[in-house]
Amino acid sequence: MKKLECIIRPHKLQEVRGALDRLDVHGMTVMEVQGFGRQKGHTERYRGAEYKAEFQPKLKLDILVRDDQVAEAIKVIQETARTGSFGDGKVFVTNVEDVLRIRTGDRGEQAI
Repeated sequence: MKKLECIIRPHKLQEVRGALDRLDVHGMTVMEVQGFGRQKGHTERYRGAEYKAEFQPKLKLDILVRDDQVAEAIKVIQETARTGSFGDGKVFVTNVEDVLRIRTGDRGEQAI
């Protein structure tokens, strides 16, 4: 099993979720986060004053997938979350040793 940690633009969430659903990947945890990378931030105006917004709002998705789903899930996330501009995000892939579903006691892939 693998854990995909995805940083995406907020407006891309429903598109990514729908695409993963079609791959039979149904669960995810979504967190609102802020960050910066090459995008660096931008200048905004509020009530006539100009200020620099250094951190950009993003969403972090934590998604558990079976090993046989990893390549296709990453491909779908990249295709649906991509705008072609700085700040589209990243996908981090890590190994998951075990999973336990608290309600049933299921372990491993049965708990995903």
